[in-house]
Amino acid sequence: MKRLFAITILTLLFAAFRIGTASAQQPTPSDDDVNAIAKQLFCPVCENTPLDVCPTQACAQWRALIREKLAEGWTEAQIKQYFADQYGARVLSEPPRQGWYWLVYLIPPALFLVGVYILYRAFQSMKKPAPAVSEEVEPDSGNDEYLRRVEEELKKRN
Repeated sequence: MKRLFAITILTLLFAAFRIGTASAQQPTPSDDDVNAIAKQLFCPVCENTPLDVCPTQACAQWRALIREKLAEGWTEAQIKQYFADQYGARVLSEPPRQGWYWLVYLIPPALFLVGVYILYRAFQSMKKPAPAVSEEVEPDSGNDEYLRRVEEELKKRN
């Protein structure tokens, strides 16, 4: 009987020790950990408001969800992918570098280079001297006959 009692006590102590070490392996994520990820996500309700500073109830729930996912051992990339899958890429502060989103990274530098080229050409054209304009107008040989007739008609009417 003493032996069974001792085995039961040892089993309970061993089980308590295992539960204690299992919970100690997953510490509660700090607010800094949660906010580091929340800064990279936008509020689903407010336009262009980062999740870490938004006061809405939806954002508080999202931050709590981030805390839960971190406690479960999820990585930052997994959490961001989870929110992108749930709400679309619009919740990410930085668009993914794939598909049509590459245009976000390519178009602004291309437009900047086009603008620099246009300014360069404009400044080059301002530097060139204007061609001298001659005061004398040379009559066009095709119009000579026409002008002669118009002048004759005008003389007849006077």
